[in-house]
Amino acid sequence: MKQNLNRGILIAAALMIVSAIPSFSMEPIAAPQQRPSINRRVRRHRVKWNPVFRPSRESLLLQNAEVDRMELPRIQDDFELETLKSKGELVEINTSEHLRFDPRLDPDRRYCRTWTRDFVEDLSKAYFEAFGAQIQVNSAVRTVKIQKKLRRHNRNAAPEKGELASSHLAGTTVDLQRRGMTPQQIAWMQQYMMPLKELGLIEPEEERRQWVFHVMVSNKYAQTREDKPAVAEQGPVFVNRSEASSELASAQ
Repeated sequence: MKQNLNRGILIAAALMIVSAIPSFSMEPIAAPQQRPSINRRVRRHRVKWNPVFRPSRESLLLQNAEVDRMELPRIQDDFELETLKSKGELVEINTSEHLRFDPRLDPDRRYCRTWTRDFVEDLSKAYFEAFGAQIQVNSAVRTVKIQKKLRRHNRNAAPEKGELASSHLAGTTVDLQRRGMTPQQIAWMQQYMMPLKELGLIEPEEERRQWVFHVMVSNKYAQTREDKPAVAEQGPVFVNRSEASSELASAQ
């Protein structure tokens, strides 16, 4: 009897508690609405790196051998750089409708050898005639001090000394912007430079990380330019390649 009474009290208490709780909705909770998936693939135009002038140890050796043949010093610091400028052994590269600079390039280093400037001017004029666009110079003369700093954050940069040293240190070399060129423009550049390389007038490389044409120019270019004025006006056009080669041999 007592047990039944206690059970009744418990049941009554339970009913009171339940009645005090707000009523629960029996409707199912809606799942969060899922947004339709969107294909966010972005198509980017990329030019495949397939160089005609592949960077190599052999190319660096050729560049340094040519610098040694010309008996040019590797410029150590700003004092030597300014001395060569004052003597006229380094000349300023001038901007024009067909030639511009990377604005990050220090104006004090927009200099090179006279024959290198001749090459840049001839190339940029021919390129402008072909495409109505400018050639951009990203780098020209450097000092050993500058090259050391460059190698701290760019391990692909050539050393500042030794048989593989950068030819920028002699003022014979320029880096020309390759990034942004169309495949047709790149092919044009390669075709323009190939006969000059075969004649030993330039030693070009197509760098991958920096995406530039690195071009070392020999002082032989100046003699060829005098012998063949059409080079300055129409690009590296030789009516007879064997004839041009024999002229180079006699000029050396």
